[in-house]
Amino acid sequence: MSTPETSKMDGRPSAWQRGLRLALWALLAMALVSSAFLWQKLDNIQTQLARQSSEAGLSANQALAAARQAQDVAVDSAAKVAMFDQRLAEVALQRSQLEELMQSLSHARDENLLVDMEAALALAQQQAQLTGSIEPVVLALQAVDVRLARAAQPRLARVQRAVAKDLARIKSMTFSDTPALLLKMDELAQLIDDIPLANAPPQPVLNRPQLARTPTEAAVQWGERILQSVQTELKDLVRVSRINDPQAVLLSPEQSFFVRENLKLRVLNARLGLMARQVDAVRSDLKLTGATIGRYFNPGARNTQTALALLKQMQAEFAAFEQPRVDETLAALAAAAAGH
Repeated sequence: MSTPETSKMDGRPSAWQRGLRLALWALLAMALVSSAFLWQKLDNIQTQLARQSSEAGLSANQALAAARQAQDVAVDSAAKVAMFDQRLAEVALQRSQLEELMQSLSHARDENLLVDMEAALALAQQQAQLTGSIEPVVLALQAVDVRLARAAQPRLARVQRAVAKDLARIKSMTFSDTPALLLKMDELAQLIDDIPLANAPPQPVLNRPQLARTPTEAAVQWGERILQSVQTELKDLVRVSRINDPQAVLLSPEQSFFVRENLKLRVLNARLGLMARQVDAVRSDLKLTGATIGRYFNPGARNTQTALALLKQMQAEFAAFEQPRVDETLAALAAAAAGH
């Protein structure tokens, strides 16, 4: 039986050396097999990559060709679109030139018509303001409507609508009764002299004496009258009253005369304004008249209340009063003349 020592001495490998060699050979064989397997797998991968690269190159070439074709189509389409845009611009230019020519011809033909209608309406409006009647304006609007219907121009349709609106509005307007207003102004002017001032002393109220049946009753009544007279005199010495405007307290008799005369003149101005159909001036005069009465005159007096009631009635009538105007038709005519 050999031992390690005898193996060394004999020059032969020992058992563990042989096992080690076998293990190394086995590892080497496994490494070779693994390397062969890896080389084969790598070769397969390279083959697949080459095939995919070839396919990708073919796809890229196809995509490039498609892109070039699409670019050519886009360039061709852009050229066609540009040509269409140019033709469309030419057509639009020709159309605009034709429209301008038609409008100029239409304006030249209808210019005299529009000027005549505008002048007729302005004249009718002035006549209505002077006479206080709506008939001139109504007749002028009806004549304009007939002329527009005969012209049969589409661009004058707005004018026809404006004429219809003005006719309907003017026919529905309510006009004040001028003679009745003049009578009320005359009555107000007459009342001005009888309106008591705010600082005027109150009128004493004397008790009506009864007939005395005996001398004693006569003496008693005489004494009562004397006492009442003394009391009235004493009350006149010191008088307490409420006056809203301080200027009314300081109003002297001479100034009160001028206040009344100014009131009469203002009412007269309102009367002249009514006859001249100056509605705004009449409204202003009536408003100032009411303010003056409320400032300087006694508001609790019956004549003052009557005057204020007359003023209120006239102001209510003038609030709804409106001159027959054809502003909408005139504006439509001006727009048509300007080509809008």
